[in-house]
Amino acid sequence: MPTATVLQELRRQIARIERATPARADSGEARTVALRVAVIDRALPGGGLALGALHEVAGAGPEVEHGAAAALFAAGLLARLRGPVLWALAQPDLFAPALAAVGLSPRRVVYVEAGAAVLLAMEEGLRQKGLAGVVGEVGRLGLTPSRRLQLAAEASGALALALRRSRRFDDPVLDEPSAAVTRWRVASLPSPPPLPEAPDTPGLARARWRLDLVRARGGEPGSWIVEACDAKGRLALAAGLDDRPASAERHAAR
Repeated sequence: MPTATVLQELRRQIARIERATPARADSGEARTVALRVAVIDRALPGGGLALGALHEVAGAGPEVEHGAAAALFAAGLLARLRGPVLWALAQPDLFAPALAAVGLSPRRVVYVEAGAAVLLAMEEGLRQKGLAGVVGEVGRLGLTPSRRLQLAAEASGALALALRRSRRFDDPVLDEPSAAVTRWRVASLPSPPPLPEAPDTPGLARARWRLDLVRARGGEPGSWIVEACDAKGRLALAAGLDDRPASAERHAAR
């Protein structure tokens, strides 16, 4: 689809969903979205993920290619905000019911299959004042395009999330400098067995992630094992780790 047609359709869909969904009020609301896990929020300046800013999220290891856990982490964050969300796809492989399972209602989301024009669609979306957040699935994200996204996010106040994907788990482009305020890696871990009578059967309880804060401007990088987002987008420190000091948590997560 030509880029001009993509942008025209994007503007039409945003206008439609803005009429149906109340936008986030700009006045009197916090300028961060807290993860509500105290040890993680303490590592972030302002006690949470800054709104009006660009953040990077990627999988870890083989999950870099499909980015399923990273997408659920992003959706859980957006579930805590009010207002419509733009999700720009490079390819049509997103499973929307999974996003709904972590609290991001499909009624709030405009999906755009932008192909190679994901960055352009993200920037266009961030120019719209009514959006709560903008997500874009991208591979390469250099300093210049990331600065443009950061400036657009600052102007609109929306949460901007770049989901980094690559066919190579060790792709060097994922570590290139960008203007993102934070950079996260999310890896799936085996969930514990929930039944005493099946102690050797993992995968039946709430999913677990290793959540790595690789970079935080004005904050402190760290690594934690958490229970994945629930139906309201909430995380929790994995059972058995909630009473350990931060240094022990980071050691255990490795």
